[in-house]
Amino acid sequence: MSTVFLLGDVMRKVALKVAYIGTDYHGFQRQPHFKTVEGELISALKEAGLIDSLKDCGYAIAGRTDRGVNALGNVVSFRTEEEVNINHINSLLPSTIRILAVAGVRFGFKPRFAKRRHYKYIIVNGQDLDLETIESVSKLIEGTHNFSNFSKRSERNPIRTIESIRTSLNKGQLTIDIIGESFLWNMVRKIAAALFMAGKHELGVEEIQTFLDPSICAAIAPMPPEGLILMDTIYDGVKFKYDSYAREKFISILEKELIYNKTIAAVEESMLDNLI
Repeated sequence: MSTVFLLGDVMRKVALKVAYIGTDYHGFQRQPHFKTVEGELISALKEAGLIDSLKDCGYAIAGRTDRGVNALGNVVSFRTEEEVNINHINSLLPSTIRILAVAGVRFGFKPRFAKRRHYKYIIVNGQDLDLETIESVSKLIEGTHNFSNFSKRSERNPIRTIESIRTSLNKGQLTIDIIGESFLWNMVRKIAAALFMAGKHELGVEEIQTFLDPSICAAIAPMPPEGLILMDTIYDGVKFKYDSYAREKFISILEKELIYNKTIAAVEESMLDNLI
């Protein structure tokens, strides 16, 4: 059954939890002349009659993701007098963008001020990595630090707190789960790069510890955006109501994408075999 958030004739503020496959989009944030997740979302909200002027409805987002980054739990909020029907909005969106859940929120709610964010980074070429070293580096990076070397040196407030980093290595795939209140631009992908290099013994634990010293300038190239997923954005006192039909439809889309990508990978592997 479709989730309908009833508002009647009274102005209310709602938050939507948004999932997307980032491959086909030029990032989340709307940009002129580029196809973006937010651009598609705003068009659908306007077509559904939920919003008109972004300024008048107080539209806001939890955060921007870069080109190629995926999400299961980005969040947008806005004010509206209309009924919010998740699957009506989804019918107006590309299949690779889905609204999964809705919540009523107070008027002062600002989605960027989350209690915590959960990111996952996946590395498929993780064969022969030293997981013990990766875990040692993870413990080092956890906590409150100056993360200037893990973002832009020009960040005005580079102090961030990482609540936890959990890693696992299975059949050559390294999975990194990072949870914290907020993150700097490229911070998660640069942490993933540091962990990967530590696992290959290209960087030592002591060397990575120096990266947390803002007086030392270190250049860390971020891992590719395609391996990153914004898994969830969590708030105190906000309970999202998930829609089972929207979830099932997105599962179906992911399954089709998975088969397609496996086919492409198999074709390219066969081509490589014949060229080597």
